[in-house]
Amino acid sequence: MNIEGVCDPRFAGVRDAFAWCFAEGLEHGDGISVVAEGKTVVDLWGGHADAARTRPWRRDTLVNVWSSTKGVVALAIAMLVERGKLDYAAPLARYWPEFAAGGKQRITLDQVMSHRSGLNGLAVPMDEAGMLAWTPYIDALAAMAPLWEPGSRCIYHALSYGHLAGELVRRVDGRSIGRFIAEEIADPLGADFHVGLPQAEDSRAAEMIEGPKTSDWVDFVRASPFPHACDNPTPRALAPNDRAWRAAEVPGGNGQSTAPALARIYGMMAAGGTFEGRALIGRAAIEEAAMPRFRGMDDSFALPAAFAAGFQIEDPVYAGRASPQAFGHTGWGGAIGFADPDAGVGFGYVTNRMVGFDDVDPRRKALIDAVYDAL
Repeated sequence: MNIEGVCDPRFAGVRDAFAWCFAEGLEHGDGISVVAEGKTVVDLWGGHADAARTRPWRRDTLVNVWSSTKGVVALAIAMLVERGKLDYAAPLARYWPEFAAGGKQRITLDQVMSHRSGLNGLAVPMDEAGMLAWTPYIDALAAMAPLWEPGSRCIYHALSYGHLAGELVRRVDGRSIGRFIAEEIADPLGADFHVGLPQAEDSRAAEMIEGPKTSDWVDFVRASPFPHACDNPTPRALAPNDRAWRAAEVPGGNGQSTAPALARIYGMMAAGGTFEGRALIGRAAIEEAAMPRFRGMDDSFALPAAFAAGFQIEDPVYAGRASPQAFGHTGWGGAIGFADPDAGVGFGYVTNRMVGFDDVDPRRKALIDAVYDAL
């Protein structure tokens, strides 16, 4: 397997771990990038972008990073909080009056961002096309009553998180969440990250491959007492291979990204909001967004969870290696981006071979361990 890219000699162990993932048959195509103290120290890629192995993986290959999109949406929300357009403690109905229907007038932005709003999905039938079209899904969310008492528990909002947060962005800023991310985050950072991919970029999109146990979590949640995150519609592992999915804005899970894009975004946050001389957000706003909002059990997964304002914290993927202040978000099947402010590290990993594991993904563990071994 040819591995391309650059790697600071100090981080040679990351290249070794990357090669190990391919040698063990864990990868098909992927990329990893690490920013340390504002400089890119690892930028590697290898494998193939399609199942038939006819398209070599390139540095600019785009991958659907699923819920790793949520972390970038969390940054967008934090930027608007810093600008005074949103308030984490405020009810959504302050910005979105129709949302008050069904007894939802007291649900706060904080509750949405930490998966405690009682809106982990829809109670009415909705196909994928309705979700991709935005308005049908948003209107259904605004009209419904909470599925459980808001604030009483944490139930992961797999898809609804992005539409709830994205509609708030549209209401207070006037731009869609995809356009806001492009103009306020991706373009200033030179980060190749998209929510709503132009058709002209389709040739760069990797084909997603469903590997072992990929959809086990979907079946588990659908059989739980809180199934709505995986109904109306049910998430499909191979949806990103459809042009309609890539074209739409699904800010809970259809971000298209390269590994360097995630590393630059999180490297900026690890550095306190400035990257390569460009300031996007203040350190205090990042720290506020990364403050814990929930620690406990996610009652749909029956697993421990910890959330800040849209970021996963204390995640087992990097727990024990990263500092307690680390924050970021994993994505279905393998992707991850995170910032470790104490170490000055921004990390990005993307892959098109989606797999599920009974424990921590060994690919991510090997790569993250190698980074911290080098620090």
